Amino acid sequence: MNVTLVTEGTYPHSYGGVSVWCDQLVRGMPEHAFHVVALTGTGHERRVWEPPGHVAVTAFPLWGPTPRGARPSPAGARRFEEAFRALLALTARGAEEPGADAAGHAADTVAFGEALRALHGLGPSLVRLLADEGPVRWLMQEWALRTLPEGVHPSVHDALTAVSLLEHALRPLALTPPKGDVTHAVSNGVAVLPALASKWTHGTPLCLTEHGIYLRERYLGYAHGYTWPVKAVMLRFLRLLCAEGYRAADLITPGNRYNQRWETRCGAREERIRTVYNGVDPEAFPPAGPEPVRPTLSWAGRIDPIKDLETLIRAFALVRARVPGTTLRLFGGGDAGYRTRCEALAARLGVEGQVTFEGRVADIRDAYTAGTVVMLSSISEGFPYTLIEAMTCGRPTVSTDVGGVAEAVRPDAGGEECGLVVPPRDPEAMAEAAVRLLRDRAGRSRMGEAARRRALELFTVDKAVSSFREVYHRLVYEGRRGERVVA
Repeated sequence: MNVTLVTEGTYPHSYGGVSVWCDQLVRGMPEHAFHVVALTGTGHERRVWEPPGHVAVTAFPLWGPTPRGARPSPAGARRFEEAFRALLALTARGAEEPGADAAGHAADTVAFGEALRALHGLGPSLVRLLADEGPVRWLMQEWALRTLPEGVHPSVHDALTAVSLLEHALRPLALTPPKGDVTHAVSNGVAVLPALASKWTHGTPLCLTEHGIYLRERYLGYAHGYTWPVKAVMLRFLRLLCAEGYRAADLITPGNRYNQRWETRCGAREERIRTVYNGVDPEAFPPAGPEPVRPTLSWAGRIDPIKDLETLIRAFALVRARVPGTTLRLFGGGDAGYRTRCEALAARLGVEGQVTFEGRVADIRDAYTAGTVVMLSSISEGFPYTLIEAMTCGRPTVSTDVGGVAEAVRPDAGGEECGLVVPPRDPEAMAEAAVRLLRDRAGRSRMGEAARRRALELFTVDKAVSSFREVYHRLVYEGRRGERVVA
């Protein structure tokens, strides 16, 4: 088969769990030719993964200079105005919560999809039209027709900001639609646009995988930094875009059942959903071996506010008071500004000498063997690799109850405990769980052994790749026979 894999901000230009998953997927299916359409930031990002020979990569920047588009015809300009005004009429209403007025939302989703398809039909001229002054004027006119919250008075600057954000998000519609046997979008949202274009143009079946819930993470991302009018337009746009992704997908393959609940609430049909857990290579993560001499909490991942290292550092300060001599080792690179914030917090709490930022390690297994207990403090996750990697190594874990974490560590009734789960943003609960494990060597050993057994049974890369090999076959061959694919 020829498989188009659409990524946004991940493989092959970024580290992280989603990129690990992409690399596992393409390497696990050398019989297929993969074309990765990588939506990037500026286009100047360097590759941090070197894909194998059967994988081609096309990078498409969402930011940076506006690409030179073809000069639109007068008829094209009129079609653009009609389609973009229709899109604004839907997005300027505000960011209602998912699930409100389901029937009306379904109708809006269909209309939104039709507007996107009309914009795609403009081809390369779309990028030039999006950068024109018309969209700003039309958005101001749309706001003037709305009853907005008391005290909200959108400015021209608000309109310029919102239209700029929309322009960058819509750029992938100007891409020549990839032609393959199946398109696999590795997230919802902007990454779905090239997949929709292929479906409209070539009838290519669409598989949609979400590791974290794209819409939920965008709500978190827009919590600060934008005025209400800008935030309302963009969140309504993203909500409708994600709903259209769910509606158009032939099969949705979330990485955990937690995601499945969000997806059905946001419009996905249950019969089109099949959960496929992430997996790791057991040979790369053998048992961790002896514990470190000093009691140690270790963490691995991307340094980013969504990982909430501040809560982990606060919890660590509480642990130090109860288990003297404990250290906290943090492995990974990322947001330098957020790291500085975390270092300042450690200094204020008087634990700066016991918290070490180790940077990236050549072998991530070293981050797990370094810990007596492995920690995960995120406020949002899908089905985190760091958790199942630590489980495969046989280390006990304390994790926040986000995404599919509880599914990973809580076995069915009667099974053994494979890890402790605490509420997010709760340093006291996190500290209590860590202290419990640090003080109970036998309990740590039992939990680590149970975690490894569970990981080897359910969360291996072979299981994950085999599932997607079957998914591709069903999408392509059942689709050719005119059969409707059911999860």
